[in-house]
Amino acid sequence: MTKNKRSGIAKLLLGRTWLKLTGWKYEGNLPTTGKYILICEPHTSNWDFIFLLAAMFVDRIKVSWLGKHTLFKKPFGFVMRWLGGIPIDRRSTHGVVEQIADHFASHENLMIALAPSGTRAKRDHWKSGFYHMAYTAQVPLLLGYVDFPNKTVGTGPQIVLSGDIKKDMGLIREFYADIRGDHPELESDIILREEQEA
Repeated sequence: MTKNKRSGIAKLLLGRTWLKLTGWKYEGNLPTTGKYILICEPHTSNWDFIFLLAAMFVDRIKVSWLGKHTLFKKPFGFVMRWLGGIPIDRRSTHGVVEQIADHFASHENLMIALAPSGTRAKRDHWKSGFYHMAYTAQVPLLLGYVDFPNKTVGTGPQIVLSGDIKKDMGLIREFYADIRGDHPELESDIILREEQEA
């Protein structure tokens, strides 16, 4: 994610062109260096990814994503890694959270994009993996969003997690309160199961 590793001018032009043709605007700035977990919400359609990808192209930032380890076998493993994929072995006794914490520890610059709702269908909670990954790795959350009524894609504040789940999630809920996805009726409730069970 350092400047000399930024994506090429072609992606920049593609991102700008897409946003202009669709009448969307990009707000905020993605950090060009550092370690972050980028939250991508609301996640209610495949269009979410397209607009967020355009934002990544505009800021010329390489963002990583998590994939099942079997996707990274030959002959496509190299391509998956080139696209920013990070293989995760869910069978490992070294859990996913620990694997991600180790990955952050071994990189100077790394941004991993996650959709905590986990699905385009409505759920009564977000998956908590993003929270535990960020807290264990001691990296901030960067709140990314796609607001369809206002045709805006962007990033909001960074949140350094305190370990107080209700307090931290309260900040996240406050930020996303007025942001609507492509299908608002499919937006998952912004609450973790740990909060529901407390």
